[in-house]
Amino acid sequence: MKTGSSEIWRKYTSEETFRRIIDMNSVSEMWKRCQDEYSDNIAITDNGCEYSYKQLEEEVARFRSHFSGLDKGDRVALLIENSVSFVHAYLAVTTLGLTAVILPAMLPEEAVFGCCMQFGVKSLVCSPALKEKASRVSVPIVSSDDLPENHIPPATVSGSDPCVIMFTGGTTGKSKGVLLSNAAVMQGTVNGCYGYENVFEQRYLLILPLSHVFGLIRNLMTSLYTGSNMCICRDNKDMFKDCAAFRPTILVMVPALAEIALNLSAKFKRNMLGDDLRSIICGAAPVAPYLVEEYHKKGITLHPGYGLTESANLVSGNPDSIDHSDSVGLMFPNQEYRIENGELWLKGRNMLDGYIGAPDEESFSDGWFRTGDLARVDENGYLYITGRIKEIIVLPSGENISPAEVEAHFNALDFVQDSQVFEDKNESQNAILSLEIVPRATVLAKKELSDTKAYMMDELEKVNRSLPGFCQVNKIVIRDQDFERSPSMKIVRYKK
Repeated sequence: MKTGSSEIWRKYTSEETFRRIIDMNSVSEMWKRCQDEYSDNIAITDNGCEYSYKQLEEEVARFRSHFSGLDKGDRVALLIENSVSFVHAYLAVTTLGLTAVILPAMLPEEAVFGCCMQFGVKSLVCSPALKEKASRVSVPIVSSDDLPENHIPPATVSGSDPCVIMFTGGTTGKSKGVLLSNAAVMQGTVNGCYGYENVFEQRYLLILPLSHVFGLIRNLMTSLYTGSNMCICRDNKDMFKDCAAFRPTILVMVPALAEIALNLSAKFKRNMLGDDLRSIICGAAPVAPYLVEEYHKKGITLHPGYGLTESANLVSGNPDSIDHSDSVGLMFPNQEYRIENGELWLKGRNMLDGYIGAPDEESFSDGWFRTGDLARVDENGYLYITGRIKEIIVLPSGENISPAEVEAHFNALDFVQDSQVFEDKNESQNAILSLEIVPRATVLAKKELSDTKAYMMDELEKVNRSLPGFCQVNKIVIRDQDFERSPSMKIVRYKK
């Protein structure tokens, strides 16, 4: 068992910045500090309008009036797209000591109804564009655009008070609600400050959905905590236009979006993410070392990281990605970790209070949360995720293979953008190990090859032959289109 420490992060930032990173107990406490320190700073830019921290609190105080009859801990569902209205509702609910149940905007009508029933919500905040999805809900419905005249101040909230319920697939793959306390949310928020020369008063562009823990914690909450300005990109089709206009200094992205931005930058021979960008925080899926290296050439540090909804997003982050490009970084403070039979186990201030509506005893053991992720830690404390337990392939020989671990060898080739290793059954139902890859067209174009496919197959076979016999694939397919992806841009793995 080992414990993460804030001291290991000191050398990666200025002393002044490091001293400003302090633990807080609740969103309410953090929001008061924001008013004291950043009152005149711009907090949110949305649809061409700017809202200072002071202006934002005035509107949040009015929004709190909707919930004056509720008791601390009561649950309020939010069904709102990325917008300043989401920020109003989220801050109003959490700074009153209520629990925000964050519903993804793409949920169908029956799922909205089911979630409100299952989680016992007392009220639903809904944007006008999504009101039809709330037609079956029987609790009071508040329009996200409605700002009453009355003002209600924030409440005193403790770290142990519940803060949010968010959706996750969990370690078993079944959708369920994760309950995070105020202390957990604030630990995740503070963790987002470690590993950068200066994280305060920056410019963020919000691309990820706020219904996803990565978007909520590392994008919105850390931006607010640091007195930064977060511009909301309402449609990802406008991402590059918004980058050019807003000129973000930090971006929070999934690898697939970082790859798209890199390819377009090569195509148009300019940085599509803006010349002021200095850091990309990248996670929610494996990050290829190629991305780290290519962004470094542009003067941008890409920081791979690792987290879960159950850990309030942030477990580890990589402050030195050039020298450890295949690692998800160092462990953040106030958490303990151990590796049992190759699986990463966690406990600490940032961890969930439990699952709501769908107990999952398999994910816990003696107070430890079992992540379901295979991992190792090197002698310098850097964490490496090598696969998922549920994705392990058991070969007829009895050998166990982690697809992600095998894929990593092929992904080291500069022309491999993504890959998938899976158990494939032929016509006689004999299982073989197959590999499919998505090539990087921009890299291949630079090589000026006479036979591109022959070159790729030759390089892939070289890697294949270098692997232990039981890990070698029997079939290689080069795809001409991307893999199917989930809403969070993760590759959808083939079902066995």
